[in-house]
Amino acid sequence: MHGSRYSYRDGFGFQAKCVTPRDGFWLDSVVRPSEYLFMATSPFMEAPLTPWQIEWAYKQGVFPMASENGEILWYKPEPRAVIPLDSFKVSKSLRKSSSKFEVSYNSNFEGVMRSCIRPNANWINENLIRAYVELFHLGKGRSVESWQEGKLVGGVYGVALGGAFMAESMFHTVTDAGKVALWMLTIKLRESGYQLLDVQYQTEHLESLGAVEISHDEYLERLTLALNHKVTW
Repeated sequence: MHGSRYSYRDGFGFQAKCVTPRDGFWLDSVVRPSEYLFMATSPFMEAPLTPWQIEWAYKQGVFPMASENGEILWYKPEPRAVIPLDSFKVSKSLRKSSSKFEVSYNSNFEGVMRSCIRPNANWINENLIRAYVELFHLGKGRSVESWQEGKLVGGVYGVALGGAFMAESMFHTVTDAGKVALWMLTIKLRESGYQLLDVQYQTEHLESLGAVEISHDEYLERLTLALNHKVTW
């Protein structure tokens, strides 16, 4: 790997070895399972975020989120939330409401991502959108869309690497539209031979759908196995 090395100490006192290659900031190694790793600030983030950076980070169990001021923060949660592909919980009401939607795959990746933007608590910015859309065009971004009367009303998007799928976010403007997209995603992943569905953080909502928490070390073990597993979407 080309670039100059330096050390960065984050707000929690954790130190990370980093590298700044020609295409901008990059991390060389991940240290300690802290939820908040470190912040990529100027001059290291003057160059745009690249798909290569994001892909490499996912393979280390790390993912980016934008701060309120636009800086890119890198996270690895402890514990980590995953949804076992054979344990997704489908309620009677969800099964019934699923007939209200038409579902598609990879038909509007950017639209789903932009729909996940939250006005008052937003971690998605144009830097991230551009990089993730590039990942999509490289065949590594995936989305599931829920439609109603020709309108995008729900969806989920993420990154697929080997047999691992890292779900980033989901949204809905009609009740259950997001849940239906996530349900259809689990079916697609299971049928395609995927081994891991990462949903990052546990919430009551995700827990009700079958998400469980595992340690970061266990997550890395599962991730390593999944990355080496060949699948067909």
